[in-house]
Amino acid sequence: MLGLKLPTDPRWVNIAEKNIAEILTDHAYCEQKAASSCISLIVHYPEREQLVEMLMPVVTEEWGHFRMVLREMKKRGLTLGRQRKDEYVAELQKLERKGIHPEKQLMDKLLINALIEARSCERFRLLSLHIADEALRSFYHELMISEANHYVNFVKLAKEYSPTVEVDARLEEMLVAEAEIMQQIAMRGDRMH
Repeated sequence: MLGLKLPTDPRWVNIAEKNIAEILTDHAYCEQKAASSCISLIVHYPEREQLVEMLMPVVTEEWGHFRMVLREMKKRGLTLGRQRKDEYVAELQKLERKGIHPEKQLMDKLLINALIEARSCERFRLLSLHIADEALRSFYHELMISEANHYVNFVKLAKEYSPTVEVDARLEEMLVAEAEIMQQIAMRGDRMH
């Protein structure tokens, strides 16, 4: 369903588990940035009723996830560290075409968000299956389902404003580019992406 061309190296879970404080901090900021990204889309496209209607609950959900991660951190005696640059997201954002028809630019923005949700979903699935901490396994299983729904919503929105055939073709191009990005950036066990 997600269409990712390059699965995460299975060793990532083992490395992440050894750096769980860093992973949880990075995850918290990922959730905060996801909420902010949806707010930004709503602010930039207020006339797009379907977009506003579909993304308002996502904002609430992502902010709720941010709070959930903070609770998990607190349970473990951890505090929220500093936000770090997300190299993966920065590289994905370079895929957005500039100076093109506004509909195509909106499609790119929506599909970049879809890819971030897809990769997060895939990583959450790995954690839900392989991390030793049972509470975190359950936690990540719940989040995995949510991220999959967000992925579907972003693709659906792209098809709401652009022809399906164009969205499918662009998504395929971006999935190939996303796999290349994953190959180029170093595997880090202290980052969600």
